[in-house]
Amino acid sequence: MKPYFLVATVVGLGVGITVSSIGDAQTAQVTTPPKARYVMDVGTQTGLAAMGGGIGGTASMMFGGGDKVARELHLRLGSSLASQKGPPKADHFFSAPAKLGKFVPLLTPEPGSAVEGPADFQRPKGRLLLFWGCGAKAPKGQPVIIDFAKITSGQLPPNFYSTRIAPDHGPTVANSKTYGEWPNKKSAKPPPANASLIGEHRISANYAPEVKFALTQDYMPGLSANTTAMPGGATGLSWNVVAGATGYHAWVMGAKMDGSGGAPKDMVWWSSASAREFGGGLWDWIAPAVVQRLIGEKIVMPPSQTSCTVPAEVKAAAPDFMMGNLYAYGPEVNFSFPPRPVNPATAWNPDWTARVRFRSHTMWMMGGAMGGAIMGQGQSQLPAPAERKCKPSILGAVLGTGC
Repeated sequence: MKPYFLVATVVGLGVGITVSSIGDAQTAQVTTPPKARYVMDVGTQTGLAAMGGGIGGTASMMFGGGDKVARELHLRLGSSLASQKGPPKADHFFSAPAKLGKFVPLLTPEPGSAVEGPADFQRPKGRLLLFWGCGAKAPKGQPVIIDFAKITSGQLPPNFYSTRIAPDHGPTVANSKTYGEWPNKKSAKPPPANASLIGEHRISANYAPEVKFALTQDYMPGLSANTTAMPGGATGLSWNVVAGATGYHAWVMGAKMDGSGGAPKDMVWWSSASAREFGGGLWDWIAPAVVQRLIGEKIVMPPSQTSCTVPAEVKAAAPDFMMGNLYAYGPEVNFSFPPRPVNPATAWNPDWTARVRFRSHTMWMMGGAMGGAIMGQGQSQLPAPAERKCKPSILGAVLGTGC
């Protein structure tokens, strides 16, 4: 059995050595791509997603429910090798505390079954009003209004998603010769609330070297968001300190109905960023080094911040429905075999690399005709975003369902 090595544990700072100084000279380390790359995206969810959703869950939410916790886990294995002795097969073996059985299968998607990114959408009717920044009043120049009637069918509005976060370069079907993922159609039951990822992990596949590492970082604590009506119509948003958080990002989606019971007349989207930055990578697991940069750019709130004010104009523009969404980005842990040589003059030819990122995420109702009954009554949650594989739409994207 091959040994395993920890390359770096990244909590608040990015760690990576590609260029080193020796005297007055700089030496770039020669590296080759690994045969296999493995990624674990580990999430903690609070609210209705943890209560199972449905009418019963919604009723509980309306009466101040939402103190439960759910786990989310996404596994991806990409390899530059073809499968040996039959079709692709890969399994992730856990320690007992993970409570996922002995292993879960990493299934290779059928050709044509994956949909990546907001490439296509069903155009909603009406307008989208964009607000951003924490404060009692929206700054001059807001909102920016997008009229969906003026958007060409099949096209996204310009600058619709944040471009401040580079696309994740982890394994996908497109960049791997052979690929497997979980959850999938064969196995999709999420980990229970009392599960733990601390312990040994082993990934065995017929198209990749064996990947083996041990985790000492577990699921992050849950988020609890509270909203308070403020004088002048603004909404106060506050939340608990989450251990291990590297930064926070909040956004609110609201609506003004057309009065006929049909589609919204206006959709309203607010972001806690101090610049016009919405969605995109802000909804993903983000590397601590990137979070630190975004804090400096005032796109992400620092881990010391636990409150933000949603401008009064947001509620005024969305009197019928408002939904809040908050992320606490977390640490990252990296492993590889063999480990990166300390001497930059020594080439690094890894068999495999593995990356584990963490975050905590919550959603809740706030204000409007649907949510006014629970305004200021603590955390009241909505379901977490849907599976990544569904076909995206603008409406689904801004509501966080993805579909």
